[in-house]
Amino acid sequence: MKIYTAVVEQDYDTKLYVGHVPGFPGAQSQGETLDELRANLREVILMLLEDEEPQIEAEFGMNVEEFLTHR
Repeated sequence: MKIYTAVVEQDYDTKLYVGHVPGFPGAQSQGETLDELRANLREVILMLLEDEEPQIEAEFGMNVEEFLTHR
């Protein structure tokens, strides 16, 4: 089981939360709330995993299943 960490920041101008998974090309999204960002990232990650398993060589803190089901 691979483990991933999403880096989340809030844009001070737009107030949107933006997030990406380092080392996972294309795994990025945004949302007005953290819950919306989590849902958007979940959708992106699932689509990317359907296409091809990414090559991850960084240290991550939460496996993808935990992140996708975290509420």
